[in-house]
Amino acid sequence: MRRAASPLAIEAAGLRFQNPVLLASGTAAYGRELAGVMDLDALGGLVTKAVSVEPRPGAPAPRVAEWSGGMVNAVGLANPGVDRVRSEELPWLAANVRSSRVLVNVVGRAVEDFASVVGALDGEQGVDAFELNVSCPNVRAGGLEFGADESSLRAVVAGCRSATRKPLFVKLSPLGDIAAAARVAVDAGADGLTLVNTLPGLVIDIDGRRPALGFGSGGVSGRELLPVGVLATAKVRKAVTVPLIGVGGVASAEDVLQYMIAGASLVGIGTAALRDPRLPERIVRDLGKWCSRKQVGSIADVVGTLEWPS
Repeated sequence: MRRAASPLAIEAAGLRFQNPVLLASGTAAYGRELAGVMDLDALGGLVTKAVSVEPRPGAPAPRVAEWSGGMVNAVGLANPGVDRVRSEELPWLAANVRSSRVLVNVVGRAVEDFASVVGALDGEQGVDAFELNVSCPNVRAGGLEFGADESSLRAVVAGCRSATRKPLFVKLSPLGDIAAAARVAVDAGADGLTLVNTLPGLVIDIDGRRPALGFGSGGVSGRELLPVGVLATAKVRKAVTVPLIGVGGVASAEDVLQYMIAGASLVGIGTAALRDPRLPERIVRDLGKWCSRKQVGSIADVVGTLEWPS
């Protein structure tokens, strides 16, 4: 007898995900650290922390600070570099993550760095797709973010497109004209987009009268980012037709559904999973209950069903 398809299964960029829930980049490391507290194979997938050409020590401590509306962080894209990720981290993922998809987050200091990392990892077992973090600064362009400059964004995506046939998701900042950036990325060869990266912010230690983070400013994440990410998703859904990954402020099945109705096929959980590592599995179960209660045969049917006021 043929097994009935799960109502939570969804297709995106040519890949089948068993459910739409992902662990966002920077919160799952390379999976190994969470294996004892979370069933990674219960999720749709995970996005690894950043991978760069060379090892990066990251920002000075403290790297994370909480505030009443969420969290601000400046990790500085710390990672052991592509060679160690390939030799130590990816083999563990391939051996231990069977049902969930693995997306590798890629960063660089210059345009060609992105394609170098993608090319180095393209043939590795267990890598299903790449997520390009174009919100990091281009040192050859005076620190301007890749995603904020059309020519740099186009060059990064096109270079990576020539280095792999695997799906490429481009992670965009909510600052600036995100719909225009989305069109540039897709025209250059992106298979999907991740919306959104963190917003820049500053939390101050009032007793010390200094920034709470060692770097100074950082990226704001947490509940306050939810409506920002949902709006960005809805805007980009109008501009392009590729699959979207919604990220920012997700802490419940209802939040996931907001992103999906706005146009996201997949939804990442970040800050909330750091506070409660078992939350993503509960959200998957709650999504299943919602589909049953609402008699939704496939959760894919809700994607992009937002009705804007006339």
